[in-house]
Amino acid sequence: MGASVVSIKDVATVAGVSTATVSRALANPDKVQSKTRDKVLEAVHKTGYVTNSLARSFRTKRTRTVVVLVPDITNSFFANIIQGIEQVARSNNYRILLGDMQNDPENALAYGELCAQRQADGLISLCRTIPFEYSKSRKTVDPKWPPLVMACEYDDIIAVPGVGIDNEAAALDGVRYLAKQGHRRIAFINGPEDSPLCRDRLKGYKKGMAELGQRAVADLVFHGDFTLDSGAQVARQMCSAKKLPTALFAANDAMAIGALQVIKRSGVSVPKDISIVGFDDVKFSAYCDPPLTTIRQPRREIGALSMQMMLDQLEGEAARGKRIQLPYELIVRDSVATI
Repeated sequence: MGASVVSIKDVATVAGVSTATVSRALANPDKVQSKTRDKVLEAVHKTGYVTNSLARSFRTKRTRTVVVLVPDITNSFFANIIQGIEQVARSNNYRILLGDMQNDPENALAYGELCAQRQADGLISLCRTIPFEYSKSRKTVDPKWPPLVMACEYDDIIAVPGVGIDNEAAALDGVRYLAKQGHRRIAFINGPEDSPLCRDRLKGYKKGMAELGQRAVADLVFHGDFTLDSGAQVARQMCSAKKLPTALFAANDAMAIGALQVIKRSGVSVPKDISIVGFDDVKFSAYCDPPLTTIRQPRREIGALSMQMMLDQLEGEAARGKRIQLPYELIVRDSVATI
């Protein structure tokens, strides 16, 4: 093919297939018939496509790698988001590098440095951490930053592009649903207090209680850290109190499930004595006993859209500062009783 840069079209021509088939054979070889796959690989070898593609990535300073920063990789909530990111990345010939923060912001800095040193093209953060140096007095994204997208979480000062849901409205709907079932004494377990997302869910809870003519009193509001253990710990506190709430609303399913298990072991019936609502609709929530009523986030769509926003930035489109809100859904199961 000479010294010119070989394109995917050249490979397709030599192989006698479409460019889409070439992309599929290289990205997902197991999904292509072996005869077609062999033709494509032979054409790649003949044209030197791989070698030239690598050379092109050096010239364009693209690694075709995006870092995905996860607060805690053991949390099943993030699995579907990562799948959505991976699906869009793969279909655009990108790969992702997972960075597990282990809930320590210091661990995020090394992944930010990868982008700053051009070892990755951009970063998608699934947490409230921005792993680049900045001042909180700044209210806009630093143009020197590598491309950045925030999925689910967001920064409440700097307008970083991202994807999520309206957490305040979702929490308000959760309280309204419990109120519709006759509940008035509704407890709430929130996540980390420094998270804008959690502050929004607390606002929604308080707004719902105000609609009931109830104040969100201190003995009904608890703070956890989105783990099973923190939900269990709150449940122990509640079960040792003189008067149980009639309902418990948790800001994620893990805390709701942790609380549910402790409450049941203490001899309190769910939902007969206390109703429980979660948030997220992780897979395990449908397999609790009883199955958990919860608010579903469209996690795979959040992931796919966040990766598309990253691609838009990499192609020079003005995605910075844009935030997309996707619809949520209340999933009614058996963990809520009507009073």
